Amino acid sequence: MYERIRALREDADLTQTEVAKVLHCSQRVYSNYERGDLDIPTEILIGLAELFKTNTDYILGLTKNDLYYKEI
Repeated sequence: MYERIRALREDADLTQTEVAKVLHCSQRVYSNYERGDLDIPTEILIGLAELFKTNTDYILGLTKNDLYYKEI
C-alpha cells in the first residue's frame, strides 16, 4: 500500500508537501504514511483515492484495477 501511494504521487508529479496540503496534514505526517511508519486513517485513505482518481481497494492492494469508482 505504501509503495502505491508514493507511485501515485510521483505519477501525478506532486510533492509530499503538495499532497499533505490537500489532505490537511503536515508533510512530515504524510511522509510517515508513505514510509509505512503511520497507519493511514480512513479519511486520509479516501482523500488519497479522490485526489488520485482511483479507489481505496487499489491503494490497499486488494485489486490491480486502479479505475475510479463513482456511484450513479
